[in-house]
Amino acid sequence: MLTAGEVAGLIAATGWIVLVCVLSMVLVKLARLLKETTKAVSDLNNRLAPLLDDVSVTVNETNRQLVAIEAIARDAKQVSGHAARLSAVTETVFTGPLIKVSSLSYGMRRAIEARRPVRRGNARSGRVR
Repeated sequence: MLTAGEVAGLIAATGWIVLVCVLSMVLVKLARLLKETTKAVSDLNNRLAPLLDDVSVTVNETNRQLVAIEAIARDAKQVSGHAARLSAVTETVFTGPLIKVSSLSYGMRRAIEARRPVRRGNARSGRVR
């Protein structure tokens, strides 16, 4: 028969064997995981380069379009400034003389009315002036 020390040694050896088996299975699974991760990173790297090229082309095209839009906005601002100045000039050209003509006609009407003799009992209009 086995002595107590031998049984304890046998149990300890069996435990170590089980531990080594479990750890070796973990290491095998870890190796598979690392292999799959390496493959996934490699595939991602292969797909990422063309994607980055497309993004670069898109950004360059967007920048080109923005330059064109800036030019259009600058021209629109310039046109609106010209329109505002034209409106001010038009207002100055037409409003000043129009006010003067209006004032002149009003003054002439008042002067003519002041020189007319006052008529009493206008039969047609029914009003007295």
